[in-house]
Amino acid sequence: MAQFHLMTPDAQYADDARIERETAGPDVDWSIFRDRDPDAIPAEAWRRADALVVWHEMKIDAAVIARLDRCRVIVRAGVGFDHIDLDAAAARGIPVCNTPDYGTSEVADHAIAMMLNFKRGLTAYHRRLMDSPQAGFDHAQAPLMGRLRGRTFGVVGLGRIGTATALRAKAFGLDVVCYDPHVSRGTEIAVGVRRVESLAALLRDSDVVSLHCPLTPETRGMIDAETLALMKPGAILINTARGAIVDVPALLAALRDGVIAGAGLDVLPTEPPAPGDAIARAYANGADPLVGERLLMTPHAAWSSPESVADARRLAVETAMLCLSHGTIRNLVNTPRRAVAAAE
Repeated sequence: MAQFHLMTPDAQYADDARIERETAGPDVDWSIFRDRDPDAIPAEAWRRADALVVWHEMKIDAAVIARLDRCRVIVRAGVGFDHIDLDAAAARGIPVCNTPDYGTSEVADHAIAMMLNFKRGLTAYHRRLMDSPQAGFDHAQAPLMGRLRGRTFGVVGLGRIGTATALRAKAFGLDVVCYDPHVSRGTEIAVGVRRVESLAALLRDSDVVSLHCPLTPETRGMIDAETLALMKPGAILINTARGAIVDVPALLAALRDGVIAGAGLDVLPTEPPAPGDAIARAYANGADPLVGERLLMTPHAAWSSPESVADARRLAVETAMLCLSHGTIRNLVNTPRRAVAAAE
């Protein structure tokens, strides 16, 4: 008889939890679902779960957490946890953990790739050559083409991914500045970048701005019409963090009005975008002149590689099993009430 029962409500892989089963071992049963709607999962599956390993497709709110009778830990197979009600889990004494040690290289690479796409004209050339291999065979038809060396690269959020991105940017000869009020003083010295004391200062100074901060009440909607207006007219914005950090309609207006020059988005406030969303309309027929020229979107793929997917799956299950088998909490992102009571 299995010692533990684990459940994933919104699995993001096609196989039958091969990596998860290998990592957890033979004494663990699994329930694997691929749903966005909690009501599509039988109530008994929620009740018998000793741990949840969740992705980002289902909102784990207070109503979902109330269905859990035995759950001892919720593990996010990924970094961001803004879709999990941390307080509701804490009130039930359930620790919530994430998996921050995967995908760092991939997201940093993706942010740099988006910058290089614009500054070397890749999708602009591709779009024009698709229209006409003859008329498009012209090196001057890339509107954001330019030298990177000596330009200023602004990093908002100097955590793991922000640091990895900053180091890559330095290798291209960019002058890297950072803004992160939550990172201790001196971190910028260790990385070899300049710290600025406000987001406004970073936006005014930077030729490329790359977002690497979590989604919090402080950062939600942080990049809006007002903050975009602080940027240089030739600047590029890149977001591989969380979609709701950026007011997308305001960003599209800023691109159309020449407030900034370009934007690369891997994440959106609603994923996938609704058909009526402004960015969905821009991409829908391929005729919008922004697309490929000054706007580049990827489908929340910055983290993705076969290696990164495998790491997320393995590390998330390791974290769940450490809690269940040994009482060890790794990468805690909330404060369970039982833990507070025990400490008192």
